[in-house]
Amino acid sequence: MGIAMTMHEFLEDSHVRYDIAKHNRTGSSAMTARVSHIPGREMAKGVVLKWDDSYLLAVVPASRQVDLGKVGAIVGDKVVLASEEETAALFPDCEEGAVPVFGAPYRIACMIDDELDTDQDVYFEGGDHRTLVHVTGKGFEQLMYGMPRAQISR
Repeated sequence: MGIAMTMHEFLEDSHVRYDIAKHNRTGSSAMTARVSHIPGREMAKGVVLKWDDSYLLAVVPASRQVDLGKVGAIVGDKVVLASEEETAALFPDCEEGAVPVFGAPYRIACMIDDELDTDQDVYFEGGDHRTLVHVTGKGFEQLMYGMPRAQISR
């Protein structure tokens, strides 16, 4: 499959340099980081949360988990993990379970974890379980411009 069309267009429109690498199929971002020899703190993953009647994309390092209590405290309401079916419907050009890290091109609110160190390179899945996208930390900051940052992982 390769990089999802929506993600590809977003990257191209943003004029951020990126590299793509193929890897063996993995079942999680943490496993992708391991097989690609990337520190988990440099591998970003998207986690879809259900919030009221809408959704929120939490972007955290692959080595950490979203803290639902912290996110709920920030948004002022209870949040829960979205179901696989809900998530798949939000990202129709991505393989099931390959959640992008960009909310903007999919028209979904997004929040980034402070633990995602953008002084380093940042890696993320490209919309399937075999494609890895790499950007510089500055490139990631540019792609995520205007997205709120907070400590939302544990």
